[in-house]
Amino acid sequence: MPRFALLIEYDGGPFHGWQRQPGDQPSVQRAIEDALGKLQPGPHTIAAAGRTDSGVHATGQVAHCDLIKDWDPLKLAGALNAHLRKWPVSVLAVVAVPADFHARFSAIERRYLFRVVARRAPVTYDVGRVWQVLRPLDLEAMRAGAAHLIGKHDFTTFRAVHCQAKSPVKTLDEIVITQHAYPSGVEYRFALRARSFLHNQVRSIIGTLDRVGAGAWQPDQVKSALEAQDRAACGPVSPPDGLYMTGVGYPVDPFAAV
Repeated sequence: MPRFALLIEYDGGPFHGWQRQPGDQPSVQRAIEDALGKLQPGPHTIAAAGRTDSGVHATGQVAHCDLIKDWDPLKLAGALNAHLRKWPVSVLAVVAVPADFHARFSAIERRYLFRVVARRAPVTYDVGRVWQVLRPLDLEAMRAGAAHLIGKHDFTTFRAVHCQAKSPVKTLDEIVITQHAYPSGVEYRFALRARSFLHNQVRSIIGTLDRVGAGAWQPDQVKSALEAQDRAACGPVSPPDGLYMTGVGYPVDPFAAV
C-alpha cells in the first residue's frame, strides 16, 4: 500500500486535541481520517509526529497514512482539503514516502512556538491564538531563567502528572525568546526545539518563565525548580492558546522538494 506524509496546519480551538476521542468529540485526527474515508471507504488510522492537546495549534504538524490507490500527491492534498472545508484544518502538502517512514518514530526533532502578548486592552484578532498578560515582561530575566533548562535533564518538575512517557529525562536543545512590536503592547515569542517533549512540558516551562518575566521569580529559581524533580515546584501551567507546533525534523526531509 502506498504511504503518504501529510504536512498539516490547524487551529486547535474547536478540537479536543489531535488524538481521536471517544464519542462525538471533535479531534484533528478524526477530521482527517473522516476525510480519508470519503476518498477510500473503510476505517483509517493515521499517525502524527505529536499529539497536541486541546486548544493547541499547528503550522507544521506531520502525519502519515496508507492508501490502496497510488494517488498523485497534489490531487490527494486537494481532495483532502475539499472534505476538510468545515474545519480549520489545511493539508499544506502531501508527498509519497517509503513504507518504513513513520511520522512519529522517524522524527528526530520537534519544534514549538509559544506566543505571549502583553497589553491591557483585550486582544481581538488573536483571541485563542496568544496568551495575554497585562504587563510587559523582563526579556533578559526570562532568557537567564531559560538557560538553566537547556541540555539533558530530568524534567519531572515540568511534566504532567498523567504523562505516559517512560522516562522524564529529555534533552532540550534550544529556547530562543524574542520580543516584537504588537499594537498597543508587546509580543514575546518562545521557540523551543528538542527531539521530543513530555506531556505539558512546553506549557509548564512557559508558565514558569512568565513568573520570572513578571518579577515573581528570580532566574535562578528555575534551576532550583528543575533540580527539585517535583511537579509541585513548577510555576503555573500556561493556557494552550499561544502554543503552536511549527515543525518536525527527519533524517531526510520528506517535504524538501515541495
